[in-house]
Amino acid sequence: MLSDVYFPRVNGVSTSIRSFARELLAQGHRVTLVAPDYGEGQNATADARAREDGIELLRLPARRIVFDPEDRLLRADAVRKVQPQLAARHWDVIHIHTPFQAHRLGVRLGRACGIPTVETYHTYFEEYVAHYLPWAPAGVLRWAARALSRRLCHAVDHLVVPTQEMTEVLDGYGITTPSTVLPTGIDLDEFTGGDGTAFRQRHAVTGTPAIVTISRLAVEKNIAFLLRVAERLLPEFPGLVFLVAGEGPDAERLQALAEDGPLRGHVHFFGNLPRDGALLDCYRAGDVFVFASPTETQGLVLIEALALGVPVVSTAVMGTATVLRGTRGAVVADEDEAAFAETLAAVLRDPAWRARLAAAGPEDAAAWSMRPLTERLVEVYAALR
Repeated sequence: MLSDVYFPRVNGVSTSIRSFARELLAQGHRVTLVAPDYGEGQNATADARAREDGIELLRLPARRIVFDPEDRLLRADAVRKVQPQLAARHWDVIHIHTPFQAHRLGVRLGRACGIPTVETYHTYFEEYVAHYLPWAPAGVLRWAARALSRRLCHAVDHLVVPTQEMTEVLDGYGITTPSTVLPTGIDLDEFTGGDGTAFRQRHAVTGTPAIVTISRLAVEKNIAFLLRVAERLLPEFPGLVFLVAGEGPDAERLQALAEDGPLRGHVHFFGNLPRDGALLDCYRAGDVFVFASPTETQGLVLIEALALGVPVVSTAVMGTATVLRGTRGAVVADEDEAAFAETLAAVLRDPAWRARLAAAGPEDAAAWSMRPLTERLVEVYAALR
């Protein structure tokens, strides 16, 4: 596997890579991951977990991205240097997870070794680029994102696409590379328990009711929309607290929005939380999990919340529509502040409804178990050999 992003960088791509890699290993396969070196001692925890999981993790020197300082790109010279070493080893398949230097290395290795290349289209780039390059014309950026997607996707043998909605987007681009719809699941054993009461006590959160979201704090995640929704709820729920876990380039702006006006004292930001403890507690500290990102290719946090029995109120756009289709532990809200606020208020008013949603959530999440999804990925690999 090859990627320009991995832990300690917390996002859906890192989570997807680790989830599939761990389950591939559990099913008797070997996994090597090439990923960026984040430097300054930041890799230590992630590297220890990779060793514990059994993943061979090769860190390559990487450079910062000016407009997105959290992320890294593998350095071109490091990619050129490692390519002969990797080409000398035996691989059955190369799986690429990002469309940057990792993509270039993967395609070159595939050609050099005569083995198939698979790429997962994790990110809806057409909807993201304008947020990171605001000085450029949005129409031009969208055109460039579509053109780049066509070129990259036609360079590999097979695509893995998280949802049917994203497949339809790629079809609209004119991409003809064979593809398989294969979402990322979760390890259901990891998403049990959690102590919301202990979390609230640790962080001196005393208000009620509590809504929670777990997200990268970036413009495209639409957290500002959720802040405005929360503000609309204050007249009816004056003790409302909004718990926000995650980090990202929009964090400073969002914190300023929360402190400047009626929401002051009602919103608590916690940064990134360890997935093996505090994150589960944070989910469980909420009476309702809220989400409104319009650009998700999937939306793993929705599945995690359902698995933990936290009622979900979310918009259903792109990948989140797939996750929420047919669920009994979630309520779909419109992409409108007033309508979303009214849907959320209705759930908060009704403890019996919340209890039914909470009870149904783990059953919904069971459909997203990593084991069968990884078995399908292995079938994709095998069909290409």
